[in-house]
Formats: sequence, C-alpha cells, structure tokens
Amino acid sequence: MTEPQPPASPPDGADERMLNDRSGYQACFGCGARNPDGLQLHFHRTGEEIWAEHTPDERFQGFPGVLHGGVIATMLDETLSRAAVFAGKWMMTARLEIRYRRAAPVGRPLRVSARPTRVRARMVSARGEVRLADEPDEVLAEAEGVFLPVTAEYEREMTSQRPDLAGFFERE
Repeated sequence: MTEPQPPASPPDGADERMLNDRSGYQACFGCGARNPDGLQLHFHRTGEEIWAEHTPDERFQGFPGVLHGGVIATMLDETLSRAAVFAGKWMMTARLEIRYRRAAPVGRPLRVSARPTRVRARMVSARGEVRLADEPDEVLAEAEGVFLPVTAEYEREMTSQRPDLAGFFERE
C-alpha cells in the first residue's frame, strides 16, 4: 500500500504566511527573530522541501566543539513542523523520533531540511535531516515526526492573553 502524496503546493499561498512568524510575538527559541538567545531559524521553501541554514556558536555546544543534541532536535522539530504548510494549518508536535549519525560541529553552517510524507486533515507526517551546508553528502542527524493541529480554543486563549500574537495564527 503506497502512502498518499502531499499536494503539489500549500493551499492559498499559506507557505508565505506560515513559514516564518511575522506577528509581534517572534519569541520562539527555534524560530523567533526577536529572541536574542534563540536559533532565529528563517525558513524557505523549494518545491516540497522546507529548509533553513544556521551556524551554531559555542554557547550551543554540549561536548567541546560539538553542537548539543537538544539543539539539533530543536532544529529538526521546527523544520519538520513547517511541513504542515501543506495542510494549511499551524500544528504542534505529537511525536518526534531522531537518529543522530555523527557529531555536528559548532561554528560551521548547517542545513536542516524536511518534506511532508503524509498530509491528512488532522495530521501531517514529515521526514527531515541535518547536514553540513558545505558538505551536503553526509547526514549528521535525521528525524521523522507527526504533527497535529493547534486547536481553535488554544488560538483564542493565546491571542486573548498575548495580543502580540495577533496575526500569528491567521490563514488568510
């Protein structure tokens, strides 16, 4: 049995609105442009691939000179979750499985990428990986994830508590 293929493009140009937070919030550790302590990942789309590049510095290391595995997990989680643009919804992680293949160095540009593998109304599955940007043949880590929609109740609660989130969940 073959899995359904994701649509050729997100509905109604949702990718431009949903790949990067343009609200007043922007405080996410992974993608928040206004979080000086975070990764500040900025996402792009090429066909069905969602990707970002990041050069981690020493403050994100675990072992000397090696990027902390939790930071790699964050990069993969953020990027895989962006595959939800193919469903036209903001989604949260339900499951994330990571396989670390090789130590990722600090101070070198990394490229994290993901593609949707299955798109349903209530679920998006995605697969992704982290590679050295200048040595793309070697996979440093790979992941598979499942993402479920953010509820309307959560959207209402967050925008009422945090007015700076206005526009974050917009789909139009």
